[in-house]
Amino acid sequence: MTPASTPDDRARVFEDVHARNLRALAYRMLGSRADAQDVVQDAWLRWSEVDPAAVQHAGAYLSTLVTRLCLDRLGSAAARREQYVGMWLPEPLVDEAEAWSPGPEVQTEFAQDVSVAFLLTLERLSPLERAAFLLHDVFDLGFDDVGARLQRSAETCRQLASRARTHLRAGYARCEVQQEERERLFGAFAMALMRGDVEALAGVLADDAVMVNDGGGKVSAVPRPLVGAARVAQALVGFAKGYDPAQVRARPAQINGMVGFVMFDAEGRPIQTVALATTGTAGPARIAGVYVVRNPDKLSHLVWRD
Repeated sequence: MTPASTPDDRARVFEDVHARNLRALAYRMLGSRADAQDVVQDAWLRWSEVDPAAVQHAGAYLSTLVTRLCLDRLGSAAARREQYVGMWLPEPLVDEAEAWSPGPEVQTEFAQDVSVAFLLTLERLSPLERAAFLLHDVFDLGFDDVGARLQRSAETCRQLASRARTHLRAGYARCEVQQEERERLFGAFAMALMRGDVEALAGVLADDAVMVNDGGGKVSAVPRPLVGAARVAQALVGFAKGYDPAQVRARPAQINGMVGFVMFDAEGRPIQTVALATTGTAGPARIAGVYVVRNPDKLSHLVWRD
C-alpha cells in the first residue's frame, strides 16, 4: 500500500474534500444534526470498504450514497414525526451553520440557507421532491446527475424539482435583512425581554409574527404556534418571568444562520435555543419568527462557554 492510499490518508481526504458537502446535504434532507452525522459516518464506513480505483468519481458516488441513506431514514422519520408531541423544529445549528453548508464555490440561491423557515418548508415536500430540489437547486447538479442518484429519469427529476419549487414559493418567502439590522433587532428584543416590557417587545415584532416551541414531549412547551405580535410578546415576557436570573445564563449565538441566544442552567446544561427570523418586506425590518427549541434530545451537543 502506498503512503497516499493508507487508511489515515483516505480518511483525511474524505473529511477534507467530501464530508462538508455530505453533511450539508444530509442535514437539509433530515433536519437533524445528529442523524446527518450518523449518515455521513455510515457513508464513510461503506466508502472505506470500496476500492477507489473502481470508482470513477468519488464525489458523485458519495453523494448518491448519502442521498439514498437519507431517503431510507426519511421513511422511519415520517412515522416518528406522526407520533411527535407538539411542534417539531429542526435540531439547531449553533454558531456552526457555515460548516453545514456547501463550500463558497456553490453559489445557488438557497445554497447557504439553513434557516428554520427554509427547513420547515422542505419538511412539507415528499422525500423524492426534497432530494430532487436539493440536488438540483441547492447543490447545482444537472438533472441527468440527479436522476442517477435517485434512480429516476432526468425528466421525472425535473418534474419533482418543479413541484418542490412551487411548494417552496407558496410556503417560504426569502427576505434578506442586513446583519447590522438583524443585530439591532436582536438588541432591542433582548432589552425589552429583560425589562419585561411587553409593548416594546411587540414593537420589534411583525404584526403577524409567529412563535413556535419544540419541547418534544420531554419538557413543557407551547403545543401550537402563537401568532400575532401582542400574543407572542406577552407569552415571551411571561416565560421570562418564570426563570430565576441567579439560576440561568444566556449567550448570544447564530442559530441556523439567524440571530438568537442559548440559555443554560447554573450547571451549564442547555435549556433552550431561541432563534429570530427577520423580515423587511413591508416597511422597516421586524422579527417575523421566534423559534424555540427546548427538546433536550436536540440540545445535548451544546456546552456552555465563556
